[in-house]
Amino acid sequence: MRRTELAEVSLSQIPPTDALQAVVGEPEVVEDPSAGSGQALTAENTAAWLALKDAAIALQGMQGQDGSIPDAAHHGAARGYVTAITDAIDELQRHFAHDAAYLRASIADFERWADAGFGIPDFYDSLVAFQPQQHRVDGIRHLVVFPMYTQNGSANRYVEALIVEVIWPEFIAQLETEYVNRLFVSLRLVDFTPGYDTNSAVLFPETVAMREIPTFTWGAIFQDREAARYRRVVRAAAEITKLELPDEAARMLGDQALAEKTFVMWDIIHDRTHMRGDLPFDPFMIKQRMPYFLYSLEELRCDLTAFRECVAILARLRERAESGATLTDVEAEMLEHARLVQYAVIFDRIFRFAITGSRVRNYDAVGGQLLFAWLHQRGVLHWTDTSLAFDWGEVPSAVVALGEAIDELYWRSIDRPKTAHWLAAYELVRATLTPNPASQWARGLSLDVLAGSPKGYTDEVMDDEFPLSMFFEALEKKMRPVIASTAGIRAADD
Repeated sequence: MRRTELAEVSLSQIPPTDALQAVVGEPEVVEDPSAGSGQALTAENTAAWLALKDAAIALQGMQGQDGSIPDAAHHGAARGYVTAITDAIDELQRHFAHDAAYLRASIADFERWADAGFGIPDFYDSLVAFQPQQHRVDGIRHLVVFPMYTQNGSANRYVEALIVEVIWPEFIAQLETEYVNRLFVSLRLVDFTPGYDTNSAVLFPETVAMREIPTFTWGAIFQDREAARYRRVVRAAAEITKLELPDEAARMLGDQALAEKTFVMWDIIHDRTHMRGDLPFDPFMIKQRMPYFLYSLEELRCDLTAFRECVAILARLRERAESGATLTDVEAEMLEHARLVQYAVIFDRIFRFAITGSRVRNYDAVGGQLLFAWLHQRGVLHWTDTSLAFDWGEVPSAVVALGEAIDELYWRSIDRPKTAHWLAAYELVRATLTPNPASQWARGLSLDVLAGSPKGYTDEVMDDEFPLSMFFEALEKKMRPVIASTAGIRAADD
């Protein structure tokens, strides 16, 4: 019998390594007394911000891919735009007093870039001064101005400017004491220059132009964008596949704030998982050239860990409530979102990840395909009579089993050579997904490749090693315009 909600599964929660109280406090905002108490929330409507945006966009038209302005004929105009930017930052500082040190350093970096003749920009000093992880206060805002590229957006290191707002509800502050993640910053987009009018949903310090690489102390995700595109895509996919959504899952599709908080909970656990577990390699796989399906498994491992931990949180809180204990408001909200994260992981992976982007080494897509096929082959997901259905009571144990299979792969591979780990990972994926009929990996790599360098292995991986199934081919065609419409999406767009 179909059930309308996810069942609890009794699991042991990963023991926290330590406990850290979230950095919270009152936003240090200097308000303009002549403008009323809401002045701090209207920086995006000021003449200074609009001038800053216009000047940044004008500079983008002069910059090369590396961020420099190579044509000396543009330097006079560029200096004028830089002056407009620094004047605007100076004017806007009163709205962002908590970022005073960073904003002063930003002005200095812009002036040094102009004085040095607009070569490759170096914003190391202002990047080091920007520390948003020290102000994880719900609703506090930041002005962010750097020459940077935008992941899943533009590869050009153009001057980009953003106003962002922190999403940090009380239950997340409490959750972070158990799932400690000092580097994680959750944001909402308020306004931005064109580099973020794209699919990019992250703000990472490594994208900034700088003379040397510091120790990175933060990484930010735009949960409003994640939530808004999730809601639009899943709403359309459910209609196309005739999926009867559980009441809670349907409610999240109609409530942007609820979806945002759900994504914060998902991502704070996902993000820390990259650094935890029995890892046979660098947790972020930095500067490692590996077959792209290895990245599929790593991202999926982190998502499934978030799913598994939410199952455990849900079970623990439900047990307390059923024993007669009264849950606090924070605990009640955590319980609600622990269930919603489970729906979000499944639907985002299946409906968006699997069919978004090209088929050229699309590791996120393979992760979504793998989750769908795993659930289907274990009889908890059904595509029958052109309708999609789940046996929700059985879904958690099936999802957890996939996570455990990846964990087992990782644990065993600590004792394996790199290429043997690659081969074992391929076998894990191909046991569920059908490889491309032309795949050399599926037929068996030649002895020359097996005895050679790792490069030979990666060279044999096809761009589309695991093509879309017939189900996903049909779904992608119907969903293509919906997914395309989510580029640059914000909460206000839906």
